[in-house]
Amino acid sequence: MALAGKTAIITGSNSGIGLGIAEVLVREGAHVILNSFTDREEDHALAAKIADGQPGSAEYRQADMSDGDACRALVDGVAKDRGTVDILINNAGIQHVAAIEEFPQDSWNRIIAINMNSAYHTTARAVPVMRENGWGRIINVASVHGLRASPFKSAYVAAKHGVVGMSKVVALETAEDPITCNAICPGYVLTPLVEAQIPDTMEKYGMDRDTVVREVMLQRQPSREFATTEQIGGTAAFLCSDAAAQITGTTISVDGGWSAM
Repeated sequence: MALAGKTAIITGSNSGIGLGIAEVLVREGAHVILNSFTDREEDHALAAKIADGQPGSAEYRQADMSDGDACRALVDGVAKDRGTVDILINNAGIQHVAAIEEFPQDSWNRIIAINMNSAYHTTARAVPVMRENGWGRIINVASVHGLRASPFKSAYVAAKHGVVGMSKVVALETAEDPITCNAICPGYVLTPLVEAQIPDTMEKYGMDRDTVVREVMLQRQPSREFATTEQIGGTAAFLCSDAAAQITGTTISVDGGWSAM
């Protein structure tokens, strides 16, 4: 229970990578705040489910990460109610794929708002709380696309590069505090959203599942294996540990070798 007594906010965490990180941190004893833009009974039930029988605890709080004021209010509310925000994991993100000349302006603005601006708003509010309490970990879930580019993903690549750059700046600004700021850069991760794309891709290419995964979806990931949400969660837990106290301002790639190419 390395994180017993710590309070962690994870944005965009009612599914996929964010949920995987939450499950690991709860097992490490943290009190985890799950978040998304919805406010359904199943969201709150999910928080209860991941905490059931675990050393840590969890709750759900709604906040729209496209709204800067809502991002700040999420952090302020947790700090007020819990007396602290020890861990901030900026994970919320969306995607749209189109050529630059055809990229819808609304989609561009929303991707930048959710994938990058939200991390600015939450971090700006969390850093003073962490300084006051004398400890903090900020982890930005970027992407291999924060280090590399792909066609037709201009907004996503721009946002993730921005998140990586901001992580370095925040690390320098907090270097003399017991606060670290780093970015995790996953490649393809097997999430429910990715899993749902496999049948359509199989039909499109006339391939079986294994061939689609290895030769189409993971073509640029040298390991030819998906990363798992558990692995991303384990990486986040390590960055929250005392062993990582001098790791700040860097990126950790969990991409099967993609960024080594």
